[in-house]
Amino acid sequence: MEEVQDDSFEALIKEGVTVIDFFAEWCGPCRMLSPVLEEVSEELKGKVKFAKLDIDKNHVTAKAHHVTSVPTLILYKDGEEKNRLVGLRDAAAIKDFALSA
Repeated sequence: MEEVQDDSFEALIKEGVTVIDFFAEWCGPCRMLSPVLEEVSEELKGKVKFAKLDIDKNHVTAKAHHVTSVPTLILYKDGEEKNRLVGLRDAAAIKDFALSA
């Protein structure tokens, strides 16, 4: 799963359906969520794009999108936020979330 930065964020979410995982290296639940996201991203390849954004390295984007806790998953469709999940979730919940756009 690719890691997106402040300078590439808008281009990534501009078209199609994208799930961004706002995370931090120090966050235990974020580390637990990572393999689940990898699994779901492989399953939904070609339908939904998945990427990660480190809030400590990319605070401009995290602040602009009102991310106050991690992990936060935000679902975008053609650049617009459609939904968000905060906290650790299982693969089924993430898949349903990703397909809800």
